[in-house]
Amino acid sequence: MPVWLPITTVVLGEQPLTRARLPRMSSCLPKLTTVVLSHRLRALFIVTVSCVSFSSVMFYWRIMEDAEGQLYGLPTEIRCEEFLPSPPHTIAGGPPLPAGDVFFVETSKRNNPSYLFTCSVESAARAHPGTRVVVLMKGLANGNASLPNHWAFSLLSCYPNVEIRRLDLPELFSGTPLAKWYLQSYHRWEPYFLPVLSDACRITIMWKFGGIYLDTDFIVLKNLKNLTNALGKQSQDVLNGAFLSFKPKHEFMELCMQDFVDNYNGWIWAHQGPELLTRVFKRWCSISNIENNMDCKGVRALSPEAVYPIHWEDWKKLFEPISSSELHKLLKNTYAVHVWNKLSHRTKLGVTSQAFLAQLYSQFCPATYAKMKKDSEEQSRPAM
Repeated sequence: MPVWLPITTVVLGEQPLTRARLPRMSSCLPKLTTVVLSHRLRALFIVTVSCVSFSSVMFYWRIMEDAEGQLYGLPTEIRCEEFLPSPPHTIAGGPPLPAGDVFFVETSKRNNPSYLFTCSVESAARAHPGTRVVVLMKGLANGNASLPNHWAFSLLSCYPNVEIRRLDLPELFSGTPLAKWYLQSYHRWEPYFLPVLSDACRITIMWKFGGIYLDTDFIVLKNLKNLTNALGKQSQDVLNGAFLSFKPKHEFMELCMQDFVDNYNGWIWAHQGPELLTRVFKRWCSISNIENNMDCKGVRALSPEAVYPIHWEDWKKLFEPISSSELHKLLKNTYAVHVWNKLSHRTKLGVTSQAFLAQLYSQFCPATYAKMKKDSEEQSRPAM
C-alpha cells in the first residue's frame, strides 16, 4: 500500500530555527511599541505587511509539508468514480472463489510504467474487485519512501485493491532452491538475465504464496480465480508462464524450482521459462505431447484460446481493425489476452481506431485508455 510520510517531519526540522529567533524578537518589542505610539499609521502599515508576509511563509511551509507527506494526487483529468467497476453480484449458494492474490512483477529498475503495464494492472483490478492485486517492483526505494511521481501510480490508486510494493529478491528467494542461485553474481552478466530473473520470481511466488501470476503485457477480460493449478499453452506443444495460477506449496511449482537450478542455462532464450514449464509438465504427466485442456494429476494445461488467443507469430493482428462482433466471437472463451510486448512494443497504436488492441484498452482498462486519448490529442495539436 502507499506509504504516507508524517508531515511532522518537516515541522520538526523547522522548529530549531523558530526557537533561535525568539530572543531577538522579544528584544525588539519595546522598539516596536514606541513606533506604534508615535507613528500609528506607519506602524499599522508595517505590521499589516509583516503579518501578510508571515502568513505567506507559513502557507508555503504548509504546502511543502503536504508535498512531503502526501502521496501523489490524481491528475485533474482522472476521476476515479468514472472508472471503478460496479460491486460484483453475489450468487446465493454459489461456491466461494479461491483465496489468493494476483501478482505482477517488475524485475528491472524502471519506475515509469507504460500504458500497457498500467492497463494490465487496471484490467486485473477491475476483473478481481474483491482480490488484492500486488505489483512488486525492484526499482522502488527502501524504507518508507513514497512512490515516484508518475501518472500511472496516481491512476492505479483509484483501485483500492491495488498494492504497489518493493520487490525484495533476497527475501523472496530465501528458503527455496533459488536462494543460492541468486547470490551467484556472475549470472548478472548473462544475456537474458532479466527475463530469467522474472522466470525465477514467478515460480517462487506461486510456490510460496499461491494465487495468480501475470506478466505486465496481459489485458484481463474475466475473473481468473476459477482457473486453479493451471497454466496455458502458447502453441502446439509449448507451455508459457506468462499466466500461472496455483495453490501455495504445490508440488508442481516445487519441481519447477528444482529444475530451474538442476538444469540451469541462462544463455539459451526461454530455457528457464516456457521450456522449463513444458519439460516439467511432461515429466509430471509422463507424456511426450501436451493436449489442449489436459488435466494431469491436478494440473491443467489450458488451450491457447484461454490466455494466448493471438499466437506470438501473429502479434501484428493486435494492431489490425476488427469489428465488435468478430472481437466478441474471437474472445468468447478467452480470459485474458497476451500482447507479446517484446515483439509489439515498437508498433504505433491508433488509440481511437478499431484496432484489436485499441478496443481492448477502451473496454477493459478505461482509465488508462482515457489517459492515452488525452496524451494523443495533446501531441496532435499544432504548436502555438
